[in-house]
Amino acid sequence: MIEERYELVTERIREIKSERLTEEEYRDYFWKMSDFVGMIDELRNLIRSGAYQMLPLSELEAWNQRLYADILPENYEKSYANPSYAAGRLGKDYGQILSFLYTELRGAIVYAFEKNTEYLDILFELLVQIYHQFEEEEHPELTHIKETVYWYASDYCDVFAADRVKEQVDEEESFAADLIETSELSDIRYLYYFGEYISENERKTAEHLNSLSEDVIQKMADVYTEGYRTGFVNTGKDLSGKSTVNIRYNLGFERVVKKAIENFRKMGLEPVIYRSSVSVITKRQHIRTGFYGAVPNKQYEYDHKDDQGLFLDKQYVERKLEVMKTAFEQYKEKAARHAGPACIEMFGEKPFSPVQKDETVKLTEKQAELSLLYDSRSGQLTNAYIPGDERSFTIIAYPVPEIGDRYEEIFDEIIKINTLDAKTYERVQQTLIDALDKGEYVHILGGNGNRTDLKVRLFKLKNPSKETIFENCVADVNIPAGEVFTSPVLEGTNGVLHVSKVYLNELQYQDLEITFSNGMIADYNCGNFERELENKAYIRENILHRHPTLPLGEFAIGTNTTAYVAAKKYEIEEKMPILIAEKMGPHFAVGDTCYSWSEDNKVYNPDGKEIVAKDNSVSVLRKEDVSKAYFHCHTDITIPYEELKSITVVTKEGEDILLLSDGHFVLEGTEILNEPLKNMQR
Repeated sequence: MIEERYELVTERIREIKSERLTEEEYRDYFWKMSDFVGMIDELRNLIRSGAYQMLPLSELEAWNQRLYADILPENYEKSYANPSYAAGRLGKDYGQILSFLYTELRGAIVYAFEKNTEYLDILFELLVQIYHQFEEEEHPELTHIKETVYWYASDYCDVFAADRVKEQVDEEESFAADLIETSELSDIRYLYYFGEYISENERKTAEHLNSLSEDVIQKMADVYTEGYRTGFVNTGKDLSGKSTVNIRYNLGFERVVKKAIENFRKMGLEPVIYRSSVSVITKRQHIRTGFYGAVPNKQYEYDHKDDQGLFLDKQYVERKLEVMKTAFEQYKEKAARHAGPACIEMFGEKPFSPVQKDETVKLTEKQAELSLLYDSRSGQLTNAYIPGDERSFTIIAYPVPEIGDRYEEIFDEIIKINTLDAKTYERVQQTLIDALDKGEYVHILGGNGNRTDLKVRLFKLKNPSKETIFENCVADVNIPAGEVFTSPVLEGTNGVLHVSKVYLNELQYQDLEITFSNGMIADYNCGNFERELENKAYIRENILHRHPTLPLGEFAIGTNTTAYVAAKKYEIEEKMPILIAEKMGPHFAVGDTCYSWSEDNKVYNPDGKEIVAKDNSVSVLRKEDVSKAYFHCHTDITIPYEELKSITVVTKEGEDILLLSDGHFVLEGTEILNEPLKNMQR
């Protein structure tokens, strides 16, 4: 039946090119859609016959360019995927919805590679439904088109959303894992079998990894998987009852991933490697979670991040949550044995600052509230079936070739940073913690133009001989080593956090300033756009994630001066991922604490003291109403050392303990951290 549906719908779409049944102003759009479907059908036949896998590299590259050409920056201005262009050609209302339709149908590319004909049927039938509306009326009612989109999302939620739950926990969903394990990775043609856009970054990454020795690849995999295992040990969680691990990474890194799979299997864990979602039904704005290739055009992704605004209402949210619950119930045994994500992040791309467009779909205030409601309740559902206090994670990062001409040098430097001696950091960081544990609050002052002036209130210890406020982070879940962190007391945490330039979740912020009152965000601004309203909206959408406010969920002091010096040496400060950047100075996370969903687990530092500062007055609300406790976001903002005047611990007795001054560690016993800084000054 699926194959029969496919043949019927593709035949109908092919006929569009020979028809003159719509108004002339819409024909070009539908003809291009017909051409796109014809291209997907041609691709599907090549893949199913095995001919695609036999193509030489040059032809695979040509196919990849052909599939993604329309949304690449050089072509995007005249693409119907661009809401501005679509609105200009088709009118704003039709332009929005037809631009969405084209964007949604682009998911057919990866479905063809996965041989998922059912998904192709669903998408192509949606196109035919909307085309017929333009056939039947010169200018069809917008409400009728929106109804078609609404019922597409609602009716097929039980397919797309249910499958999304399954692929998160079921190791038998093994498209990517099979490719990694069966491909000859020395032949980079394998990159083109995933269906993702492949840029120079992915090609050169794979080529560089192929140039490294087996020992180096094994070392990289070992650091990654051992950090994951250590995360369970340090938090007292039982790994023996788990059977799957979710590997998230960017294409090009398969040689390391293949070794990591071997390591995880020795721990009793099978890989679950699912693709970053391509459907509006399962995407979360422009954020990518899973495995993925290059982002062909970040502006395109940003333009369509709120397309769900075309159909989002309370009924849809309730339906999607019910589908999610039913799917989790079906796979509850597998979900209970899922251990959590292990992530390899890539960095080094040119920072992106989006253009705001009036023609894009935007959520109404009510829809924004519904989106937050969905995030909260879906998070609770996930935690019920994959308990947060039983799972862990790890994250490690490496550069992409786009980072610069000295890519190979930088890559080797990052390997060094990711494998620094944890024992040295453990000892020095304990010295910092001993001083911090005496404090009533910490005072952070900016310098060299930085306007930070913030007092962070600390948890009051009841038994200092057995308890501690800060965690001593030495490269387990967050690689590399190099920070001490805590959940601040919100009440009494006041002041301004400022940073001249920062790159958060693939978006750049200039002159970012956030004001805290009793630990909650009271005001914010940045300098990205000329209009203050645009700056505030940018922060509200992408840092606050539409919440009216967020708490200061984490305060930390980064100690990895080696990483800081490397960033300066290669002039890649703004390209460093937050995973490393947060170790390069004091940082502050807005949103959930580092211990969200597992606050009641006992956690100990290497010195045996229990970390007791895991909650704040917001997260503790989980005991009464869990929907009020979590925000499902945690964004780290780092002040680089050169923008730092001082960090001072202030005790109850009024004593000032100076930790850092003018970007240097001055507390006795921490001076070794300044050694890399001396090398930078020579």
